[in-house]
Amino acid sequence: MSQTSFLYSLRNAGIDPADDADTRLKKSLLIFATGLVCLGSMLWLFLYGQLGPRFSATAPFIFQLLLVGNLLFFFHSGNFNFFRYSQLALFLFAPFAVQWGIGNFITASGTSLWGLLAPIGAVLFFGPRESIAWFVAYLFLTALSGFFDYYLADSPFGSAPRIATETSVFFFALNFAAISSIVYLLLRYAVVERARARAELETTHAQLLEEQERSERLLLNILPGPIAERLKRDKQTIADGFADVTVMFVDIVNFTRIAEGMTPQQVFAMLNRIFSSFDELAEQYGVEKIKTIGDAYMVAGGLNHEPCYTQAIAELAIAMRNLLHRDFAGDGPQPGPRLDVRIGIGTGPIVAGVVGKKKFIYDLWGDTVNLASRITSEGVPGMIQVDATTQRRLAGLFLFHEPQSIPLKGKGQTVVYQLIGPADDAGKV
Repeated sequence: MSQTSFLYSLRNAGIDPADDADTRLKKSLLIFATGLVCLGSMLWLFLYGQLGPRFSATAPFIFQLLLVGNLLFFFHSGNFNFFRYSQLALFLFAPFAVQWGIGNFITASGTSLWGLLAPIGAVLFFGPRESIAWFVAYLFLTALSGFFDYYLADSPFGSAPRIATETSVFFFALNFAAISSIVYLLLRYAVVERARARAELETTHAQLLEEQERSERLLLNILPGPIAERLKRDKQTIADGFADVTVMFVDIVNFTRIAEGMTPQQVFAMLNRIFSSFDELAEQYGVEKIKTIGDAYMVAGGLNHEPCYTQAIAELAIAMRNLLHRDFAGDGPQPGPRLDVRIGIGTGPIVAGVVGKKKFIYDLWGDTVNLASRITSEGVPGMIQVDATTQRRLAGLFLFHEPQSIPLKGKGQTVVYQLIGPADDAGKV
């Protein structure tokens, strides 16, 4: 195992996948702090043994064993609450015990300064409020040490080994440097890890926003905007009645025959080109695409209370017919006839709603829908047929052929009109 892998494993030891980001940071910080204290105290003990007076190393050695043993117990049990309390208690009391074992504040070169790691660690591992008690405990032990050093200085019980001033000053500097370094490294580690966690959170948030935007676009490709908003907001079934809507069907003439000589990929490519062009035109004229049914295309105007929706549907019908005449032809191996359409338009009341719970669509029902569909199926290729209601609304804006009465299934003889074009183009006809 490489050194990087070992450090990564040590840093993530004791961390549960279910831990939140704050708990993960606190665990890794305390493990890091334990490593720093062990390393620093071993270095201190070695140098003190080389330069300072001879004294028993039992207390510092026991301190090392307790730190490591407590860490291993945490890895085994996973009880972080016990681990942080017990480890901070060792940080707090062990330095004072070592100082009292050596002598006093001067002879031990301020070893009790290491106890400051307990309240500082409490800020990081518990929080500002909980750290107050640890800081008060540190001040109490410091005052207690000062009391004993002051009042027992001349007492036989307070005798301490004589240490050269140079050695004492050196270890004072060493203790200050060690504590300062550990505090700095802990704070720096905490800031770096929090910044990393924040960056990961921002990245995750950006990905969620991107996915949400993609889902919004997908939903808006399936449903009209107002219906999509209601579907996200309400859990109830969406069904609305509209007193007046203009419905149009566009049916590609002889598409099955034209597609016989084409591969499936060519059929799909041609339908995709046609319907994508229709989608762009429907958006341009401000009406709602409802669905495609094989080689037929269904749109409606008036669902969103847009003005002049019947006129927009009529203009869209002319644009779709002209688009196929102009840009599309049979794409089979042999040159084929240009594509043509039958278009039927009906105006009247409908019911609209979202059907089903899975793979749902927004659909329309009612006599108006049936009328428009049957007008389309009985239409003439290349012509746009409308019902009487639509013709009355568009009279004066568009030119029509003389009315015709045609038989429709379920409707009997029905009057329909063939739309020629805009009235402004009368001189061009």
